[in-house]
Amino acid sequence: MTTLDGKSLITGMFAGLTAALLALGASIQPSFASLLYAASALPVLIVALGRGNAASLAAIVSAAVISAVAISPVFAAGMAVFTLLPAGWLGHLASLARPATEIGGPDDQIAWYPLSDMMMHLCGLVSIGVVLLGFMIGYGPDFVAEIVKAVADVASTEDAKLMTDPVSLEQLKGMLLVLLPAAQGATWVMMLTAAYYIATRIVSSSGHAKRPRESMPAALRMNRQSLVVFMAGIIAAFLNGPVGLVGAVLCGTFSAGFLIAGFASLHYRTMGKDWRLPALIIVYLSVLFVLPVFAILILGLADTRRTVALTPVRKGGTGPNEPKPDTDNEHER
Repeated sequence: MTTLDGKSLITGMFAGLTAALLALGASIQPSFASLLYAASALPVLIVALGRGNAASLAAIVSAAVISAVAISPVFAAGMAVFTLLPAGWLGHLASLARPATEIGGPDDQIAWYPLSDMMMHLCGLVSIGVVLLGFMIGYGPDFVAEIVKAVADVASTEDAKLMTDPVSLEQLKGMLLVLLPAAQGATWVMMLTAAYYIATRIVSSSGHAKRPRESMPAALRMNRQSLVVFMAGIIAAFLNGPVGLVGAVLCGTFSAGFLIAGFASLHYRTMGKDWRLPALIIVYLSVLFVLPVFAILILGLADTRRTVALTPVRKGGTGPNEPKPDTDNEHER
């Protein structure tokens, strides 16, 4: 159980202040808005992974209050749903552990919450956040029509022949209606995954990590239950109305999760190979094209499993909060 102390609360409040300042910077500097907004999850993740739930909650509350006062309550609510709460929940899941005997492991070790399950939770939370954001801004056909009209007006000033075909405009509206929420969800899953990875590196380097550092190429996969949600999203995306938009969001977020898992699997499969570095460079450069990205997505879909990090209980320890920080064993279920 995490001990509630003043130091953790103060650390959490300072983390919340940092997160709020990063979000404020995102609202002031549009050029780096997405990067700064995603970076606002880092302070919450760092205190959650290093200090526990109390510090994480203090960071979330303080960041939301500061953002509400400095910008607006609506902005604070969006920040909380889209960034702060997913970061805090990831930190909470990362700190969960139980005796390894409960999953068929050795008696003297503890098992940590699977990273594959954490990825599924992240995709689900981002999906909820994108749907709520769409509801807040009134996203729908009329919203997309205004965007297309604005783009068409700008294009027509350059060349009167551009963007004047009504059929093309209607096709563009239908395509953007589905692609925008899917792209938003996919981008946010990738950014929060990157923030979690950076936070684990920082906390592990500081020596305050509750969870042992895992090998991401070996452990970062999506579990098989995610396949069901992904397929449901694909089916729903073909329907009209709000159900179709929710399906598009699920397609975007979970496809991002499987894509990340595909890259992790690729890193794992090329370990120890002499040609690993040039091969990875070629793969990352080729993601500018659709076909290579689709191939990596297929790899992520094919390699679904739950890999659990196992660590021995430190001598004199009484529970899962005292692992050996340098141990990185794995148990596949």
